[in-house]
Amino acid sequence: MKPFFSALPLRKDGPPGNAWGLFGDDDELGMLNLLKKETTRAAAEEIVEGIRVSTDLALDRFSTPAFGRQAFQQKIYQKALRTVNDDILTFNTQASTQWDGCNQEHKCYFNGRTQEDLKSSTTNGIHGEQPAWLEIGEYSPGNTVWVEKGGIVGRGVLLDFRSWAESLGLKSDALATTSIPLEQLLKVAESQNVEFRTGDTLLIRSGYLKAFDTLSDDEVQALIKQSHPSAIGVESSNPILRWLWDTGFAAVAGDMPSFEAWPCQSEEYFLHE
Repeated sequence: MKPFFSALPLRKDGPPGNAWGLFGDDDELGMLNLLKKETTRAAAEEIVEGIRVSTDLALDRFSTPAFGRQAFQQKIYQKALRTVNDDILTFNTQASTQWDGCNQEHKCYFNGRTQEDLKSSTTNGIHGEQPAWLEIGEYSPGNTVWVEKGGIVGRGVLLDFRSWAESLGLKSDALATTSIPLEQLLKVAESQNVEFRTGDTLLIRSGYLKAFDTLSDDEVQALIKQSHPSAIGVESSNPILRWLWDTGFAAVAGDMPSFEAWPCQSEEYFLHE
C-alpha cells in the first residue's frame, strides 16, 4: 500500500519528499511501476477515434538550444555510387523534448545513486538487460529500465489550461514566471469532465509553445541567452506535490520547459529537482 503523503520522505537520508525504496532498493522505474498490464488494457478500452498524436517535438525544433547545449546535426552519407544512404545524427538529449532526471541539487539521484554509479554503470539509464524469466509487459525489480519495458504506455490525461484560461478571459503570460495553482488545474479538469485514475500520465498544455512561436529570431536569441529563462508552469507548492502523490500519476509532462513555473518560486517545494 502506498504510504500517505505525510509519511514522506521514506528515506530519511535522502532529499525532502523522496519516496526512495517504495518499490525496492534496486528500483529504477519509480512511479512508472504503476503502469501495469491492467492499466494499459483499461486505457485501450477508452479509445474511440483512434487518432494518434505525437507528444515529441522535432529533434531540430530549436536551432539554438538554451543553456549552451549542442544543436541537432544530421549528416547523410551516400555509400559509394549506390543509391544507399546512411544517416548520422548528433544531438543533445535535452535539446528538445525530454524526460528529466531528479535530485541533481542533492548530489545524488533516484534511490540514492551517485554520480559515479551513473558514470560506471547503466543504472538509472535508458539501457538494461531483459531477464529471460520476465514475462513481456511486466516490470523487473532489477536493472531493466523503462525503454526495455515498452516505454511509457498507458492512459494519458490532457489538461488544456491555455484554452480554459482564454475561454474565461484570464490573462497568463506564458513567457513569464506564471504559476498555475492547483485550484485552477482542478477547475480545468472539471470543465473537461476529467476523472483521474492511478497510473495516468498527466499532460498540461500551458500555451508556452504557442507563445514561443510568436517570437522573432532576435527575441528567441535574447531568451535563450538568459541564465534562467522565464516560463509558465505549475505552482511549486505543498498542495501541488500532495495532489500529484495522492492522485497516483505515473508521470507528468507539459509543453513548458520545466513543468513548474521557472525560475522556481519556492526551493522548499522544488518540483523540477
